[in-house]
Amino acid sequence: MALDDRWFTEVAPHEGMATSFRVEERLADERSAWQRLEVVRTSTFGNLMLLDGCTMVSERDEFIYHEMVSHPVLLSHADPRRVVIVGGGDCGTLREVLRHPTVTECWQVEIDERVTRLAEQHFPALTAANGDPRAHLHFGDGLAWLRDAADLSLDVVIVDSTDPVGPAEGLFGEKFYRDCHRALGKGGLVVQQSESPILNTALIVAMHRALRAAGFADVRTLTFPQPIYPSGWWSATLARKGTPIEGFRERDAAALQGLRYYTPAIHRAAFALPAFLEKAIAEVG
Repeated sequence: MALDDRWFTEVAPHEGMATSFRVEERLADERSAWQRLEVVRTSTFGNLMLLDGCTMVSERDEFIYHEMVSHPVLLSHADPRRVVIVGGGDCGTLREVLRHPTVTECWQVEIDERVTRLAEQHFPALTAANGDPRAHLHFGDGLAWLRDAADLSLDVVIVDSTDPVGPAEGLFGEKFYRDCHRALGKGGLVVQQSESPILNTALIVAMHRALRAAGFADVRTLTFPQPIYPSGWWSATLARKGTPIEGFRERDAAALQGLRYYTPAIHRAAFALPAFLEKAIAEVG
């Protein structure tokens, strides 16, 4: 990572590539107990948050990620009421979850409170739903929260985490997925951001294998564009307890208001995988 008065560059050394943004102003730079947090104002993507030198969220394209990590999974559930977001400190996913009238309670379990506080200050559009009475902000360890959750107490688990390193590493393993499986009720679903399909194919395959080993009946991956992340192409992986992931509530999907990316047609198309990824996943069995 390099940040000077003019450019921020995120280098992906293992991939031999980098992404750069022209910087107009540095707005925040601090270190929490968990990581270094920075916010810069860029010339084309608006405010941009960096965690330990990695791009996390920008004003310009955040809606794509947040809509795709929340609406497909919620609309694949027959009646989602109790939702937990593990991570998601910028609160954009929380905002999207609370667009659904069926949701009665949504917990956001974020390990680093400073992420949320900086989002409130520099990304107000992301935190617009924080005052919703259905929202419960909890600052602590998501692994522990799920481990302590009551059996059959949740309908949907959304894992909106950083890359699988440091505090987030345990969120990509079979042990955590078993806790999710136990806490989910009949037909419950978990979804997790699963990195770049072309750069992180092996991770997606490993997630499919671990989710199946944890007892989930069906696992599927969807993809979407994400300009600020390495390769510009991202994914989320869903798993359902007990029954296959088939269809979604199309009428409810069409009724959602204020969206900028997700549509029923996008929902269907997002699950159409390229041949190389489909083949890699099929080998899991």
